[in-house]
Amino acid sequence: MIAIATFGAGCFWGTEQAFRQLEGVVETSVGYMGGHFENPCYLDVLSRITGHAEVAQVNYNPAAIRYTTLLDTFWRIHDPTSLNRQGADRGEQYRSVIFYHTHEQRQLALQSKQSVASHYSQPIVTEIVAASPYWPATQEHQQYFEKKARQTP
Repeated sequence: MIAIATFGAGCFWGTEQAFRQLEGVVETSVGYMGGHFENPCYLDVLSRITGHAEVAQVNYNPAAIRYTTLLDTFWRIHDPTSLNRQGADRGEQYRSVIFYHTHEQRQLALQSKQSVASHYSQPIVTEIVAASPYWPATQEHQQYFEKKARQTP
């Protein structure tokens, strides 16, 4: 059985790359979730008119990797105290967000957020919200870092 997890942690290229490295992750893709605009494209989201976050969607085998391990990776790869930005990327599309697909994912995400809060001097701004329609980005954005590495001489 394959399960789905969805995370927004800044630019979706780096987020996807971090999850692709994990044993038990079957497939990843990047796209958009959490907005009010149907079938947005990259420029729509970049213009900040859709309300979407850039996300990595992770298909994983729960028998090989736990959702809590995915959550640990999520917290490790970005600054969850930074509101609507990560590094040089700014805007609500780069917000820190966990989109849960099941009640159990919601509970584990809430517990995880509470647990990591003591590691930060500022409040965690990560949203934990129900998954909504997922709109995949175009092929040029999928596994972006791997494609760029193949193009480098």
